[in-house]
Amino acid sequence: MKIEIGETLPGEFRESWPGQYTIFSHFEFAAGIPQALFAITTLKENGLTNVTFHSWSCFQGGANGYYALLPGIAEGSHAHQNILRDNEFCLNFLSARYYDALLATIRHNGMGDDELAAAGLSAENAQTIKPPRIRESFLCLECGLLSHQRIQPGDRCALFIGKVRHLAMDAAFANGLDRKYSPEGFMYNVHSPLNLHTGECGESEAATLNVEQTRQ
Repeated sequence: MKIEIGETLPGEFRESWPGQYTIFSHFEFAAGIPQALFAITTLKENGLTNVTFHSWSCFQGGANGYYALLPGIAEGSHAHQNILRDNEFCLNFLSARYYDALLATIRHNGMGDDELAAAGLSAENAQTIKPPRIRESFLCLECGLLSHQRIQPGDRCALFIGKVRHLAMDAAFANGLDRKYSPEGFMYNVHSPLNLHTGECGESEAATLNVEQTRQ
């Protein structure tokens, strides 16, 4: 038997916090699809580093380029403003052991905050853009902005598409099927998965990969 859920918010789905089902679709929590977590670095107008702990993205490309598709960038946020002003940003992938450090960037995100310093992380120069990379990242993607748009009129978040200009990989993670796909590698967002029987959301969690089978 399958539980069937339509576009209308079911009455038994209870908010865990005010506005939950205004900012996010109820499908987000009902489906519970894990997605990669990473940190977007940009520069504020005053030159300090902004860090946005982000998920809800995908990556794809072909002979003409490799692209980062980033929905869920809140309009009016520092990241939104900074990317539109400077047309560039960096995606930094860190392991789950940095989860708490990256959460600190949410609590210390004022215009006068150096958010890397607040997280106890360090900056390194990028090769093709002004925003810094995070030194502790095992993978960094330096991106230039191609486009941005609201997916639907009235949405509170925008879809940004960036073209990757440069990639930097920690040499210890560069051996193909290796540490990237272990608890030391990619971190995933398990975003408050919903119990469809009770209508209650669980806590958000960070998950890691465990390779089960290699396709021959």
